[in-house]
Amino acid sequence: MVSLGCPKTRVDSEVMLGRAEHAGHTITADASEAEVLIVNTCAFIDSAKQESIDAILEMAQHKKDGACRRLIVTGCLGERFREQLRRELPEVDEVLGTNDVPAIVEAIGGDTPTAATPLRFHRSRPAYLYGAETPRRLTTSPHLAYVKIAEGCNYKCAFCIIPRLRGPYRSRPRALVVQEARDLAARGVRELVLVSQDTTFYGVDRGERDELAALLRELDAVESLARIRLLYLYPTTITRPTLHAIRECRRVCRYVDLPLQHAANSVLSRMRRPGTRAGYERLIERIRREIPGVTLRTSFIVGFPGETDAEFDELCRFVAGQRFDNVGVFTYSHEEGTAAGRGEDDVPASVKQQRRSHLMALQQEVARQAGRAQLGREVEVMVDGPSAEHPLVLVGRTEGQAPEIDGVTYLTEADPDACRPGLIVRGIVEDAKGYDLVVRPLSASKFA
Repeated sequence: MVSLGCPKTRVDSEVMLGRAEHAGHTITADASEAEVLIVNTCAFIDSAKQESIDAILEMAQHKKDGACRRLIVTGCLGERFREQLRRELPEVDEVLGTNDVPAIVEAIGGDTPTAATPLRFHRSRPAYLYGAETPRRLTTSPHLAYVKIAEGCNYKCAFCIIPRLRGPYRSRPRALVVQEARDLAARGVRELVLVSQDTTFYGVDRGERDELAALLRELDAVESLARIRLLYLYPTTITRPTLHAIRECRRVCRYVDLPLQHAANSVLSRMRRPGTRAGYERLIERIRREIPGVTLRTSFIVGFPGETDAEFDELCRFVAGQRFDNVGVFTYSHEEGTAAGRGEDDVPASVKQQRRSHLMALQQEVARQAGRAQLGREVEVMVDGPSAEHPLVLVGRTEGQAPEIDGVTYLTEADPDACRPGLIVRGIVEDAKGYDLVVRPLSASKFA
């Protein structure tokens, strides 16, 4: 399987692999020897769509020079362009959408994969949610796992296609999430990352207010877990009980991922985002007051239709003033099927790139100053394993560094035999390079 896109898609990939394995199929990491190839796609923006198409065409080559007898496309691209893919890519044998995850075994077929007939799924209202008992094959490091606590989204942001691809928001029952967490912990998982399209909306669709806070407190009681991390906290659905749970639960990372998208009220209005700059500033102040030492991460879109120099300057002043720990900046992608896609994409691509570069440079200076302020501090680092760039150097993450999206921590003078992946060690920050830290270990922590 080739899995593209966000952690939410990764969970779908792991469930499909688990179902296939449970059905008796053997999983291989070598595409050239696979009889069935699955490409789980992303279609959020143009670059993601192109990456998905490139991956499909690359895997299709194995029908000519490999063992592949069946090529299956799944995920967001399949949901969005099901018939076009069938029509324009004859190499593809089956296309499944985001709600068709349970059909993967049928799509693969039996002993002779080519005998499987094309499947047809046309549901008017997506309903799929995986259960705690659903087979799942982890593709992360053994000590790390993502858990999707909900599917879909109820917001109508002008730039976003996700509600059309994933359907309305639907939370998984708390008991099932807790059971899955216990099962993963029993398999050796030490860090659990909770994801959904809007994690702070969890339970609201079921009439269960403050359900996220209750979930965090139950998960905090799973003894063998060391860290519980939250991603995708929508700024207008964060409640005080949730902030208190993040502060009071010892296993929950003091880390808030808060996608704001912009700071100029006029742009936020055109984006159909319910927040305002003043509201964001009050929220950020409250988060920092309620959770001392919190790491704040956010993301912004530049070049949204109609964005003026003045509106972009307001965003820059906001970023400079708030001094976020981590910032992601994306250029606006004009997507058909979205409200913004019906209008004109009137900010030139070159201007979008210039604005992105300028905002990233501004944030990098903030990060450089923040890194210098860390020097000499004692931190806890979860070991991830050898560095890809320097195999003899161990790499890990502080609670302020989410996997795959933030910086990392390099451990000096660390014994690879003693510092196994998943172990948390205490150390002193000796250097900071951008978002990355260099730490000298002192000892294993209470979670060792």
